[in-house]
Amino acid sequence: MTTVASPAGTDPAQRSGANRVMWTSTVAFTLMFAVWLMFGILGKPIKDEFGLTDTQLSWVSAVAVLNGSMWRLPAGMLADRIGGRKVFTAMLALTAIPAFLVSRADSYGMLLALAFLVGFAGNSFSVGIAWNAAWAPRERQGFALGLFGAGNVGASVTKFIGPPIILATAGTTYALGVQGGWRLIPVVYGVLLLLMAVAVWFLTPSVDRMPGASKSLAEMLTPLRQLRVWRFSLYYVAVFGAYVALSAWLPLYYMDNFDVSLTTAGLLTALFIFPASLLRPVGGWFSDRWGARKAMYGTFFVMLLATGILMMPNGHIVINHADGTSTEHLAYAMHIVPFTALLFLLGCAMGVGKAAVYKHIPEYFPGNVGPVGGLVGMLGGLGGFFLPPLFAYTKVWTGFPTSTFFVLFLLVAVCLLWMHLTVVRMLHERSPEVADKLDEPAPHPAPSVQEARA
Repeated sequence: MTTVASPAGTDPAQRSGANRVMWTSTVAFTLMFAVWLMFGILGKPIKDEFGLTDTQLSWVSAVAVLNGSMWRLPAGMLADRIGGRKVFTAMLALTAIPAFLVSRADSYGMLLALAFLVGFAGNSFSVGIAWNAAWAPRERQGFALGLFGAGNVGASVTKFIGPPIILATAGTTYALGVQGGWRLIPVVYGVLLLLMAVAVWFLTPSVDRMPGASKSLAEMLTPLRQLRVWRFSLYYVAVFGAYVALSAWLPLYYMDNFDVSLTTAGLLTALFIFPASLLRPVGGWFSDRWGARKAMYGTFFVMLLATGILMMPNGHIVINHADGTSTEHLAYAMHIVPFTALLFLLGCAMGVGKAAVYKHIPEYFPGNVGPVGGLVGMLGGLGGFFLPPLFAYTKVWTGFPTSTFFVLFLLVAVCLLWMHLTVVRMLHERSPEVADKLDEPAPHPAPSVQEARA
């Protein structure tokens, strides 16, 4: 029987349960994330087989991201109410079905429908956040949530295993009519999802924690009225939605703009994915020790720097002179090495920022991590849905592939401005006597001995 337990403390059994939840859910989320974003690396062979345009292909990834975002709020609330163990196990088992059926897709319409259903895997994030927050003691919540969130590294799994499997098995057929090439990848993932569902059920504590078991739906939704929740959501669009979008978009970007193979494009994209995922525990530790707001300032400044350089198009300035001649000046071109280095830096910032956003949630809403974390995750994930088509359309409108990073630059600038104005307003409310002081007051000279005696 499942009951409500108190927060994890110093009891060895409680610590053991918290660790089992943290590590098992992290592995499971890594797999779910790999399944959710598998179309990023499968996109090129799918595009070739079905004869799709870039815009059509962008919608395959986009609908997967959409369904992996739109249920995060109810999924997080359900985890708080009935326990993350039940919800996570069910999600793993249910996602295995459409994952396997992707291998049987024979039309663009069927592919879109199955991509949408596979996207359900992305909702596991809010379940794991609520589940780990319920088990981890407060002083370790930043690290625990950061480690779980590092499961984002699953986005690179297909980047590594996909191209070799596709090349080695293309044109072959296996038992039960399973085809090789790109169609083998979703079959492998379907089997792994079922095995992981069994592991989660048997490796995590049977007596789960359910902080929302006794709360009404209205009580769980009340915090969502606060503007702060929506501000956190916008931050998460910038650090997570953009990460998801780039994870799916970059392989094609590399192939189109740097003329590299699918295998090379996948490996180079992984150089962005790894720091954006593996530094999440570091971001959680930093937020635990020095505060989430400092981490967010650093994140946004680094992201502005990186995207500000990446958005500059290749070209030069042409000056037409009065005598009818023209000269070219300031030629500029971004080569693949500095491009990848800047993406690595961008990934580092996103990794820290993702953890910092979620460190805010148990601090401000300790009893409502499920619904608040679910909404933040949902809106952040929806950013990953809207951004890939926006990348494609802005490229068509401007003719510049680098318009991708101009979109991200504007998004980060809005987030930083909103956060800074909020911090300034908060400081002025706490110290109204200095609200209109733009400079430090001039120090008064120390009184002389005679003045002091007087």
